[in-house]
Amino acid sequence: MKFDSAAPGEVRLIHLNPFEDTRGIFVKVHHQELFAQHGVGDEFVEDFFTISSKGVLRGMHFQTPPHQHAKLVTCIHGSILDVVLDLRKNSPTFGRHMAMELTEKNRFAVYIPAGFAHGFLALSDSTSVYYKTTAVHHPEADCGVRFDSFGFEWPIDAPILSERDRRLPAFADFASPF
Repeated sequence: MKFDSAAPGEVRLIHLNPFEDTRGIFVKVHHQELFAQHGVGDEFVEDFFTISSKGVLRGMHFQTPPHQHAKLVTCIHGSILDVVLDLRKNSPTFGRHMAMELTEKNRFAVYIPAGFAHGFLALSDSTSVYYKTTAVHHPEADCGVRFDSFGFEWPIDAPILSERDRRLPAFADFASPF
């Protein structure tokens, strides 16, 4: 694994090193000791994955304190445009966003600290995204801001959204607890 520091804040782009042979591919997504050596000492406690069709946009999601969590995200099949937004009021990068493409071919993962909103756009059919989080899901702390309210230009005119994501508040109307 190779760790790249990336703005804003402590977001890290991680180049995963797949092992490939005649059987297929083996990819290690997380190694606690190696992560700690690169300043990511979080303990991940819950894993899950999504499968999305092309044009599905999920986000911009996070959990509020005291149930905030960091995430480790990778695309294991297909490709996504992954976007993070700094919600930390006292951060020099508050309100800034960053986007990166995660694909099954580039084998990138992104570490997203607590205090950031996260979302992605599925760029290919049957896209599978795998997540690790540092806190279990707490429905009462599950929050978000509208995907189109913080200055990022998504490369799609009519994304497929959940009803929940349609009703999220705009970034300008959100009082950050971070």
